[in-house]
Amino acid sequence: MTDFFATAPRGLEELLAAELRDLGLASARVQRGGVAFTESLAAAYRACLWSRLANRILLPIARFEAQDEQALYDGVQGIDWSAHLGVDNTLAVDFTGVRARITHSRFAQQRVKDAVVDQLRDASGARPSVDTNEPDVRVNVHMMEAAVTVAIDLSGDSLHQRGYRREGRSAPLKENLAAAMLLRSDWPALAAEGGALIDPMCGSGTLLIEAAWMATDTAPGLLRTRFGFHHWRGHDDALWKPLIDEALERQERGAEKPPTILGFDLDEGAITASRDHLRRVGLADWVQLECAELSRLQRPAELPRGLVITNPPYGQRLAEQHELVPLYLSLGQTLKTQFAGWRAMVLNGSGCALGLKPERSWQVFNGPIECRLERFEMQAGGGDASPAQDLVNRLHKNQRQLKKWLAREDVHAYRVYDADIPEYALAVDVYNSQDGRWLHVQEYAAPSTVDAGRAQARLRAALSVLPSALQTEPSKLVYKVRQRQRGEQQYQRLAEQGQYLEVQEGPGRLLVNLTDHLDTGLFLDHRPVRQWIGEHSKDRHFLNLYAYTGAATVHAGLGGAASTTSVDLSKTYLAWLQRNLHRNQLNSPAHALIQEDVMAWLQRCDQRYDLIFLDPPSFSSSKRMAGHLEIQRDHVALIEAAAACLSEDGVLIFSTNRKGFKLDPLLHEQFSIEDRTAWSIPKDFQRRAWVHGCWFIRRDK
Repeated sequence: MTDFFATAPRGLEELLAAELRDLGLASARVQRGGVAFTESLAAAYRACLWSRLANRILLPIARFEAQDEQALYDGVQGIDWSAHLGVDNTLAVDFTGVRARITHSRFAQQRVKDAVVDQLRDASGARPSVDTNEPDVRVNVHMMEAAVTVAIDLSGDSLHQRGYRREGRSAPLKENLAAAMLLRSDWPALAAEGGALIDPMCGSGTLLIEAAWMATDTAPGLLRTRFGFHHWRGHDDALWKPLIDEALERQERGAEKPPTILGFDLDEGAITASRDHLRRVGLADWVQLECAELSRLQRPAELPRGLVITNPPYGQRLAEQHELVPLYLSLGQTLKTQFAGWRAMVLNGSGCALGLKPERSWQVFNGPIECRLERFEMQAGGGDASPAQDLVNRLHKNQRQLKKWLAREDVHAYRVYDADIPEYALAVDVYNSQDGRWLHVQEYAAPSTVDAGRAQARLRAALSVLPSALQTEPSKLVYKVRQRQRGEQQYQRLAEQGQYLEVQEGPGRLLVNLTDHLDTGLFLDHRPVRQWIGEHSKDRHFLNLYAYTGAATVHAGLGGAASTTSVDLSKTYLAWLQRNLHRNQLNSPAHALIQEDVMAWLQRCDQRYDLIFLDPPSFSSSKRMAGHLEIQRDHVALIEAAAACLSEDGVLIFSTNRKGFKLDPLLHEQFSIEDRTAWSIPKDFQRRAWVHGCWFIRRDK
């Protein structure tokens, strides 16, 4: 009997030990970084051929203490290397250290190589060559403090490399982690009972192939053309060949009853890669592939039970989160509605919630990414999690309170929740459009005093319940992080989807974009002001300063304004404004659009307007501006310049969302000013009454 060591990905050590015991290695025991076992060489060969989880199978050949590089060299020199390789063999050395006395791993690696080569050269006059890619013999050296273990790597390349991937084609999911997912879901037993397997986001097909091999009793090492022991001098081919013959026989028997396996992916390139890999392993006729969207996935009627297993995208960049949240929720909803009676397994590396409560979960690592392996038992009529029931209750309460008002006022876009519960620091807006009900969810950035992990957990819980609580599809939830924007940041794009929705506001049809910008193109809190403008615009000349996407201009035009003039520095928003006008048949020359800095334009304005809407940003800067705007500092000059364009009996509506803003008393000496803030806050924003200030300003002081 000989001591061996099987290395494993983090989090899979216990599972690997169980697998090795199932392979007949009764001595398998978990240790740091893997599993040790004391067995015959034939058993080690069996582990190389059949382990679906191990990275490497190592044969320790020496253990010693080394306080420095010279001691390391001397210890390696003390090994009889002629028993393991000759001068005609190639060599590679892998060195790892944990709290090692020798901290320079490359130098240590070089010293180990020198010790081996020097010994063989001194004995024969020749030396072996180094080949780091495909060596005949790979030497593994591990150091823990001063304790050194030197081993022969019987695997060669990592065992997760099965041999079916084309060179240069990487995969987000390693084969042994895919195997772990399948074993944790008890797929072999399900397959034996006639169960089917579906991967709705199959990527390059890793889970499909590993599942097929398990179900057909195919050894994962059968495709490999070389192992680390093939050129090792201790290799015994008489032990190896019967194992190959046995594996081929088992594969042939297993192929007689292949399971039903289906793979789907939205990406045609992924389907092409999957098909290529399946063809390389001879499974092209067994596994069905289809390019399909997740939301359209349905369980085939002829498949009463089985396993849904998948590795969704992780989205390591914050900008991707607004896409991942609805994706994960859509996956959860699909599992709940389409796969009652099935089991599901999801490798969740994003932390996004599925809206389902896992029956079991395990911590694993996909490379450096910490993930949760989540298993679900999909019960008919159940499976829902209620991780944020207090939030659900509040959403239902708010909806009930708003219901009559929404119907009476004919409001189609509104705020239903605004950090009512401090633990869920979200603003949730509902947009009812011709394309269905959409949710625009903004997270207020948590203060530094709040534990980031706890805040994230609450956020995931909240996002998981929002679609069902507000009766919409997960794919129609858009999530963003709301942070203070300064200067040109407020105009930067978050995405380039170009997807616009039409919402009705009074008589107006307005376009909103929920994904591409921080704001949607419609400030919902200004709804009463826009409606007032529409009701008081008939035969009047209207000026919209900092016009944004022109919702107020549309109301004025539909209200019968004699003319409208909209001024904004942004070309993007003026183009959006033009689309809004066109959508409402306001295409006449009476509706002028001006791209210019507002203050610069006001200073040369020689026209008079009956109604002016002035809603500037709190802070603004641009290369096209002379300086920058800070509304608390600059509002007097801005209001004075705008008021100079008022007709004799005209009204200037000034509004700002700057928190803590105070109107300068100097203005009261010049104008008649009416504070209309309370009136201007609609019912759906009364939980945040300071969302903006609003004043009606007239010249008749």
